[in-house]
Amino acid sequence: MNSYPPELLVQLAPVMFVAGLEVQAQQPPSTPSGQQPGRPDAFQVLSVRLRDALVSQRKVSIWQPEKSKTFQVVLVDKDAPFPPRKLLRPEDPQYNSSHSPLSPLTPTSPLYPDGIIAPIWVRKHTTLVPSVFVMFMRIYESPPVQPGQDEREREAEEKRRDTELSAEIAHRKKSTNERGIKLTVVLMASRRMLDDPTLDGRLTCIRRQSGLDPRAALFVLSPVSQAEIGDFVRSLQDALWEPALEYYTNHSKRVRRKRNRHSQATSFPISPMASAGVARPLRPEGWTVRYEYKMACFAEFRAEDQVALKHYQDAYSTLIIMFGSTAILPPRTKRWAEAKVLADCINVKIVKLYLYNNEHSLALSHQNSHMRRFADFSRGWGIGEETFEFWSWLARQHRVFAELLEQGTRSTLKIPSAYPTPAPSPAVLAAQSLEASQMGLEAMRVLGLNPNQALQHPGFYYYMAARCTERRRERFLTALESEGGGNAANTPGFVNEKKVDHLAIVLELYTRSYELFKKWSPQNAQNPGRLTLWIAYRIAQTYYDSGKFDMAVRFFERIAKTYRRESWESLLHPLLSQWYACAQQLGDVDLSVRLLVEMLGYGSKASDDDPDALQDDLLAVLESTVPSVTDEPLVVDLSESKSILDASVVFWDPEVNVGVQAPFQILLSSQANISLSALPFTSLAIHFSEDVPPITIRHNQDDPDAEIPTVQRFDVGQVAIVPVTTEPSEVEAVLRWGPGSTIVFTGTVSSATPTQVSVSKVVLTIKHNTWWIEVPIIPAASTLEHALVAPRWLCSLDPPRFVPVRREDHSAVRVRYRSHKIQVAISHDGPAYIGEEFPIDINITNEDDRDLDVVLDVLLQPTEIDEAVNYIAMDDQRSTSLLKAISCGLLAPGVSVLKKLHLTNAGVPGERIVDISVQSHSTTQQPVSPVSPVSPSAPPLVDRSETLRTLAVAAVQPLEVEYAVEYRRPTRPQPGISDLTTFDGGNRDEAAAVEAVVTSTIVVVAPVGLVIEGVVLHRKDHDLASVIDCSTDKDDLGGEWLGGDEFCDRCRIDLVPDEEHPDVPVVGPGEYEITWRRLHHDGNTGSLSTTRFPLPPLLPPSDGLIALLDAPTTAHLHAPIPLRLTIRNRHPTRTAAATVQLEPDTGDAFVVAGLRHGRVPILLPGQEDHVTWNLIPVECGLVRVPRVKVLDRRNAVQIAPGVGGAGEEQPEGEEVEIVDVRWDGRPERVEDEEGNEVRVVKGRDAFVLVLP
Repeated sequence: MNSYPPELLVQLAPVMFVAGLEVQAQQPPSTPSGQQPGRPDAFQVLSVRLRDALVSQRKVSIWQPEKSKTFQVVLVDKDAPFPPRKLLRPEDPQYNSSHSPLSPLTPTSPLYPDGIIAPIWVRKHTTLVPSVFVMFMRIYESPPVQPGQDEREREAEEKRRDTELSAEIAHRKKSTNERGIKLTVVLMASRRMLDDPTLDGRLTCIRRQSGLDPRAALFVLSPVSQAEIGDFVRSLQDALWEPALEYYTNHSKRVRRKRNRHSQATSFPISPMASAGVARPLRPEGWTVRYEYKMACFAEFRAEDQVALKHYQDAYSTLIIMFGSTAILPPRTKRWAEAKVLADCINVKIVKLYLYNNEHSLALSHQNSHMRRFADFSRGWGIGEETFEFWSWLARQHRVFAELLEQGTRSTLKIPSAYPTPAPSPAVLAAQSLEASQMGLEAMRVLGLNPNQALQHPGFYYYMAARCTERRRERFLTALESEGGGNAANTPGFVNEKKVDHLAIVLELYTRSYELFKKWSPQNAQNPGRLTLWIAYRIAQTYYDSGKFDMAVRFFERIAKTYRRESWESLLHPLLSQWYACAQQLGDVDLSVRLLVEMLGYGSKASDDDPDALQDDLLAVLESTVPSVTDEPLVVDLSESKSILDASVVFWDPEVNVGVQAPFQILLSSQANISLSALPFTSLAIHFSEDVPPITIRHNQDDPDAEIPTVQRFDVGQVAIVPVTTEPSEVEAVLRWGPGSTIVFTGTVSSATPTQVSVSKVVLTIKHNTWWIEVPIIPAASTLEHALVAPRWLCSLDPPRFVPVRREDHSAVRVRYRSHKIQVAISHDGPAYIGEEFPIDINITNEDDRDLDVVLDVLLQPTEIDEAVNYIAMDDQRSTSLLKAISCGLLAPGVSVLKKLHLTNAGVPGERIVDISVQSHSTTQQPVSPVSPVSPSAPPLVDRSETLRTLAVAAVQPLEVEYAVEYRRPTRPQPGISDLTTFDGGNRDEAAAVEAVVTSTIVVVAPVGLVIEGVVLHRKDHDLASVIDCSTDKDDLGGEWLGGDEFCDRCRIDLVPDEEHPDVPVVGPGEYEITWRRLHHDGNTGSLSTTRFPLPPLLPPSDGLIALLDAPTTAHLHAPIPLRLTIRNRHPTRTAAATVQLEPDTGDAFVVAGLRHGRVPILLPGQEDHVTWNLIPVECGLVRVPRVKVLDRRNAVQIAPGVGGAGEEQPEGEEVEIVDVRWDGRPERVEDEEGNEVRVVKGRDAFVLVLP
């Protein structure tokens, strides 16, 4: 920004003049030896601290977006004069019609007659005229009253001194009033003076005599600490902020009135004399620009950025109109140049105010629009893209914009990122919603847009400025070549351009851009920093153009590393060419040779028309120079670069046995546009990965002028990798390559020990005169996924024919021992049963001709069933997963060994996977390879083989069980509710006890069959359930049972539901243990196995009010029998009011004696009552007993007599279920969809067999 007046660019702030803080240099008084010097004056210290605090409040800078109430402080003398407002004195009669010394209407003004605005006007309001004037003064303090001193003399002296002080203030007040400047006086007094009771009266007198304003015009300050001085400065600025804004507001009003007067004036036509160079007055458009610019500055003084932006935009728009007419602003004139500078500075102001408000897109749009408009103007002015002036101005615009952004980013400016941000967490989203700003909207708006429409970091615009400066240099050099052809050589612009060091400017801009790119664009996976390297490359080019070849070489070295690694050939070609030119200028022959060899690989400076160009340059260097070191080879490392020859190694077989020859081919091909026929290659060394001497191929050509075939083949013989050291072999071949030619070296390789053989490198050697150059070539290890052309195998030389090798590991061959011939046979009698030790026979046979030591590993794969717990066992090992290193012994040829594996399955059925690994190694002594000095601790090789088998065994259940449960109510008398033993903690609630009858049906599901040896019910009685009896205690169920056979057991259980948890099933009080053996097809049986089935959980249904009918099964004719009815209330909380009635029928076969209709006493919860009848049968056969009906009258509806129809039956209560205890049997509790218990009610009729 140094090319523009700083007054037109700086951020404007209210100006405060401060006077009276001059520090007088005093000589320290001499003190006697041994005495401490006196303390400094407290007011001198206070003045120094005040000066530092006031000046440090705000520094003059271009970027200051803060809106704090701080002034631009200028230290002046107390009698500092103000510049005159007009040329004439106020007492002159023509004062009102005169103008300001800086007005275009004043003949002595630098703007006369048609200037718009001058930087000195801004300097006047920032350094010569303040908005407030603060004057620090000392108030007179009388010394302490001495004895005998007259008090009136002391008061008179104070009054005299106060009058002098008031006169001085009044004199200063007169000059500030003429300008409308606020005057504030700060009186400095000691702390003793602050406690003086006469101080208030003296201050009032001083204010009145001096004419100071009653508000914020007089302060008193005593010597205080540094912190308190800061508080005082802040309070002083806060008090004077409003008067300062009022001062600049009055200026704006005055300027607005002038602008309105000029805008109403009619525009006059342009005089033809204007073109003749005759001065003409400023046009109305110019006055509009002048006044709009002044109002913008005054608004900026007031920190009203939006108002200032509006006036700057209006001034800029009017300037564009003026530039659109060459009659208003003729090109290449002084006023034209001033207006152009003003337009550039106004553009900076507008862009800066946009950035203050985080309106990045508007700022960038206005900057681009400014450059585009004035570029169009420049073409009309005759200074278009073909002139250096155009690119000089464009470079200046980019640089100013970059400097503005750089200053902003050091402060508060945030450059929006164009990268998509990852999805934030909900907490971050909530925080962002509270802090949403325009900057976030701008950042989202930038995504997906043209990069030219997205605000970049400052480094980008420095880069653009450097590129424009390069164009400027190119146009200047073009003009310099034609300097004598015209008058342009004598123009001031061209003369000044000759003094400019263009390359220094370009280097400065590129360097600044490079530093900022590294800061703003750090290298990572998302941004590899390629543009940063490109800028570094431009720096190197600039160094090269400047003749600083050593600096250029340093940059080329750093840049080339990345370009080589990322294979940027299009960028490496010009880089290597310029690097080679630098090496030539520096006289570094070694570097020149390295670069020429590398350029041969990339084909730099080569073309199809002249493929010998690069090798001719290399030969010229070899002929005319000598290396820096002659006793050592110059190794040209092309490991990160493209080799001069494309090397490919292909082994025909992926693996071979020890001692077997493995054929291989090495293809060395040159590029289509590069010829290597003249390069003096003397030898080629082929290095293998093992510790074997390399194969050396010497160049031998009978006819040097013979045409080089497209494809040549040479045999290098057999390569044997043996433990003993062998002599290196040498062969002869033609080591010359033409454009696009290939030499194929064929041979075989064998090894006495297992290893992996590959070609590590191929070294080309050039010996010419004193030069000894070695070029290592690493064969390309490309994969089929990334290779455009598959590796080739030469199968015919005439005509050349290749066969593609579509194999991943084509560049190496694996040498291994001959595989052992081990036969593994697995047999078993499946499927396996859950709960048994399932035998699996593993037969291992040695079919090899060597003795083999065999070990066995067995792995049981984990199942996806969590409940399954499986075991494997062999010999003395047992594990749930792995049996390791089970020895099978040393097996001679033809010998077999049988191993039995036991698989134990538990849990649920499913498939079990068993992996069997048979490992064998030969006991024959193998030749030991020599230990490499690089790896002294390499382990010895072992002739070992492994045979894998995978076995899937289905595991099924041998037995299945089905349970059927019935619940019977007890008929024994229930304990009364008054029986205290019922409430003892150790006794069961016999009233709630039921009898559960569990019928277990056991089915044999094994496909072959089982031999049942025993079925036992193991009782596990507890407080809630106990086994009464079981049929297995008496029956013997042993024997052979085939698939599908069933056997049954019946068990009675005494059950008491849990009072605290009635809905929780009761655990069965026992389990069935069935011991069995597998029945094989040959009639043999397997090992003894056990299967256990626990009794089912028991959940009896609940009862409410129930009636139990107990009748004998048989009776004799005419012999009385009892009929007993028990009414039991099992409801936990509700009482029951029941009635019983006997319903005789004429067809009944009994004579009844007993209650016909009656009410049972109220039954409390848990209470029961009995009703008994005597029946005398009068018929023989199966007869039905008389029907009994029990009604629960608790829910009966009471209806008054006479209500309802005459024929309607009145309900007497709810009918109670009557259960024949002889056939009592209920299933488990069943609930409906809503969770309510469903009651199953059977028929109520009871029958008796009457015998004669």
